[in-house]
Amino acid sequence: MKDDKQKLERKLSPRQMQMIALGGTIGVGLFMGSASTIQWTGPSVLIDYGIAGLILYIIMRALGEMMYIHPVTGSFAQYATNFMHPIFGYLTAWSNIFQWILIGMSEIIAIGTYCKFWWPNLPGWIPGLVAIVTLCLANLVSVKSFGDLEYWFALIKVVTIIVMIIIGLGLIIFGIGNHFHPIGFSNLWKYGFFAGGFKGFLFALSIVLASYQGIELIGVTAGEAQNPRQSLVRAIQSTIGRILIFYIGAIFVIVTIYPWNKLGEVGSPFVETFDKIGITGAAGIINFVVLTAALSGSNSGIYSTSRMVYLLAEKKQLPSIFLKLNKHHVPYYPVIAVSFGIFLGVVLNVILPFFFKSANEIFVLVYGSSVLPGMVPWFVILVSQIRFRKTMTPEQIKQHPFKTPFSPYSNYLALFFLALTIFFMALNPETQIPLIIGVVFLVLMACIYMVKYRQPK
Repeated sequence: MKDDKQKLERKLSPRQMQMIALGGTIGVGLFMGSASTIQWTGPSVLIDYGIAGLILYIIMRALGEMMYIHPVTGSFAQYATNFMHPIFGYLTAWSNIFQWILIGMSEIIAIGTYCKFWWPNLPGWIPGLVAIVTLCLANLVSVKSFGDLEYWFALIKVVTIIVMIIIGLGLIIFGIGNHFHPIGFSNLWKYGFFAGGFKGFLFALSIVLASYQGIELIGVTAGEAQNPRQSLVRAIQSTIGRILIFYIGAIFVIVTIYPWNKLGEVGSPFVETFDKIGITGAAGIINFVVLTAALSGSNSGIYSTSRMVYLLAEKKQLPSIFLKLNKHHVPYYPVIAVSFGIFLGVVLNVILPFFFKSANEIFVLVYGSSVLPGMVPWFVILVSQIRFRKTMTPEQIKQHPFKTPFSPYSNYLALFFLALTIFFMALNPETQIPLIIGVVFLVLMACIYMVKYRQPK
C-alpha cells in the first residue's frame, strides 16, 4: 500500500467538480459545430440533442451508481477491468489517452487559428506553444490549480450561453433588437423541420453525440475529489440537466432566429445572435469564448490523460517512473509526457498546411479521429454497470441511493444508439477516415495487450 505522501490528494471541491463536468462537455462542438449539424437536418437537430442527452443521462447515472461505491481515479477504466475483463480496462485507459491527446492537439491547432482574428500575421504555432507551456505548468502546480483554471474556463462558456439564450428569447418573443417586432417561432417549421430527411437526422446524431465527448471526465476526477460520494452525485445530477438546457436552449434560439438554410451564410450562429441584438464587437466576444473553450479542452486533456497514464503505471503496464509524484502530489512525469504529446499539435500546425487547404480541415481530421476512442468509455460504463449489479444482492440494489433508472433495459437502449451512431459514421463520407483511424488504434492496442499481458492458461 502506498505511503500517504505518495498518494493523489483529494483537493477538488464540489464547486469545481460541477464545473469540470459541465465545462468538459461544452466546447467547440457547440460553439463552432452547431451550424454544420443544423445544415444536416434543420430544426429537427433539437431532437438529436434531446436523444443524445437521454443517452448521456443513462451513461452518467450508470457511472454514478458504480462511483458511489468505488470512487477511484480513472474509475471507468478500473470498472472495465474489475467487471468485464482486464483487456477492456487496458483499451479504455488507452482510448481515453488517445482521445484526449487528439482533442488537445486539435484545440492547440484551433488556438492558433483563433488568435489570427486579432493578429492576422502571427504564426499559428506561437500561441499554441504559449498555451501548452502555460497549461502544463498549471497542472504541475497542483490539482487545485487545474480545478481553478477549469472552473473559470467553464464559467466563461456557461455565462456566454446563458446571455445568448436570454437575449435570443427577448428577440424572438419581444422583438428586442428588431425594433420590437418579435421574430416568432415560424422558422422552426417554415423551411422544413426535417431538412435532410431521416438519413440527415441520423448523420447529425453521430456528430451531436460526439459533441458531448468529455462528460465522463468526472469519472477521472473521482480519486481527487473532496467528499467523493456527495460531490460526484451532486455533480452528475446537476450536470445533465444543465447541459440539456444549455445545448437545447442555445440551439433552439439559433434555429428560431434564423432559417436553417441561411446559417451557412451567416458564419458562427453565436456571433450573429449577439450581433443581431446590437452588441458591437460580437465576433471578438465569441472568438474570445471559443479561445477559452479550446484552452479548456487542452487543460482537461492534460489532466485526464496524465491520470490514465498514472493508472496504467500502477498496473505495471507503463514504467514505474510515471508513478512519481511531486511535492504537490501531482504525477509530474505523466503531465509532462502528455503535454509533449499535445505539443505535437503545434508541430502539425506547421507541417500539415502544406498538405491541406485550410486549418479547419486539419482540425476536423484530428478531432474526428478522437470520436470512436472517446465512445469506448461510454460502452464499458454501460456494460460494467450491468456486471456490477450482478455482484450485489437484491437488497443492496434496492437500498442503493443512486441507482440507474430502468437498468439494465436503459443500458441496452443506450448501447443500441451508440452502435447506431458508429454505423452511420461508417456511411458518412466525412467521418469515414476518422472512424478508420479509431478502429486501427483499438485493434493495434488489443494486439499489444494480447502479446504482452495476456495471462497464460
